[in-house]
Amino acid sequence: MSEATQALYLAVELVISMDAGLVEIVLLSLQVSLLAVAVACAIGLPLGALLGIARFRGRRLLISINNALMGLPPVVVGLAVYLMLSRSGPFGVFGLLYTPTAMIIAQTLLVLPIVAALSRQTIEDLNAEYDEYLRSLDMRLAGRLKTLLWDGRASLATAAIAGLGRAIAEVGAVIIVGGNIDHVTRVMTTAIALETSKGDLALALALGLVLVTIALALNAAVEILRAGAERKLHAGA
Repeated sequence: MSEATQALYLAVELVISMDAGLVEIVLLSLQVSLLAVAVACAIGLPLGALLGIARFRGRRLLISINNALMGLPPVVVGLAVYLMLSRSGPFGVFGLLYTPTAMIIAQTLLVLPIVAALSRQTIEDLNAEYDEYLRSLDMRLAGRLKTLLWDGRASLATAAIAGLGRAIAEVGAVIIVGGNIDHVTRVMTTAIALETSKGDLALALALGLVLVTIALALNAAVEILRAGAERKLHAGA
């Protein structure tokens, strides 16, 4: 049996047996990423909706900045958060560096532009479709935001799922601000990098299998939501 085959066999065994070390890393990864996406959605959904329907000076500039931030290298975000949370930084007094909180902050900053951009496009399209009806109700900005956010919830859920996929696959930023500390800040991506460098291919492959499974599940969820939204649109038509 070749080394690669044996490593894959052991990896499957680790996943099936729910190895304690493996489960701990996966749960921490999900905890950090889900919290980061929740915070990003709480800020990004209303922000994106506002950029989608409000008309004010500087709007196009804000949209351009947000779009540019989507392509910001993760290591740059990690470095910025590190400088802010380090002892010499403005928030160093809180002692957040090398904690899951620091990783949540970094992932939130990475996911926020994605959620805002996708929600802006969704709400802008809905606003154009509903404009005449909402005008007939003499609905103000706050009412429009609530209505469009609710009616576009299926499409907006895809933005959240896309953000989760971005967050859970991140390695550069989280390893800078988290430090990849065993039992504290070690998540799937950083553990894969470490175990591969150590030659422990079994654990690295096991984590890779879990990560790929999660990615496939997220893509499937997006497709299901899109199909549901299309059926709803055709039924309404």
